[in-house]
Amino acid sequence: MIVRYQLMSKKILIIPTYNERYNVPILYKKIRKYNKNLEILFVEDSSPDRTIDVIRTIQKKDNKVKVLLRQKKAGIGSAHKTAISWAVKRNYNLCITMDADLTHDPKYIPKMIRFSPKYHLVQTNRFLDKKSIDTWPIYRRLLTRSRFLLLKLLLNINYDSSGAFRCYNFKKLDYRLLLFAKNDSYSFFWESIYILVKERSTIKEIKMVQKYRSIGTSKMEIKHWFHGLYYLFEVYLKDLLNISYK
Repeated sequence: MIVRYQLMSKKILIIPTYNERYNVPILYKKIRKYNKNLEILFVEDSSPDRTIDVIRTIQKKDNKVKVLLRQKKAGIGSAHKTAISWAVKRNYNLCITMDADLTHDPKYIPKMIRFSPKYHLVQTNRFLDKKSIDTWPIYRRLLTRSRFLLLKLLLNINYDSSGAFRCYNFKKLDYRLLLFAKNDSYSFFWESIYILVKERSTIKEIKMVQKYRSIGTSKMEIKHWFHGLYYLFEVYLKDLLNISYK
């Protein structure tokens, strides 16, 4: 039954990029190591380092690689929502999303796909393994764990809701629920999980060890964390007042 589902599903891997020209070729090779035929969509926000040139080079030898070029950097959440809408309109019903910075290991993708028939969403969890983020700087570990605890306390989210390594099953899940998430930055990830939890969506989590970025610099800045904190309390107040997203 699961094998038949996988054959019938139209799958695509979505990868937003911004200044990732050195990571993209490495990531592409790792993806192809575990899945030779998976279609890939890069969502490129006109990076100053010309990441688009690297993607175009890959496209010349692999016709399963696609690119959605946006005119400017418009936020990671915006990139995910744009790409998901693009994919659904082209009848992709299984969408995997991941980061381009090599912190998400493609070896987990086949496992995510295997679990996908039974769930609305399959995603990785960095807190199921105590050593998962041991290679991260101390301040990033503190911020990430603090955010997890705050989301659990304020919004009753028991999942690792701030990660981007996910597999959406749009045969079961209405993709428009993700578009209800208003935030276009990093808070999109936990906000979309919050909405799915409210809608009683089924979510499966896979234990993952996530290494810290080794090439390039993180796009996450302290200002993003503080903005996310402000936005969290805004959503919390709406939750208390029972204000619907719909």
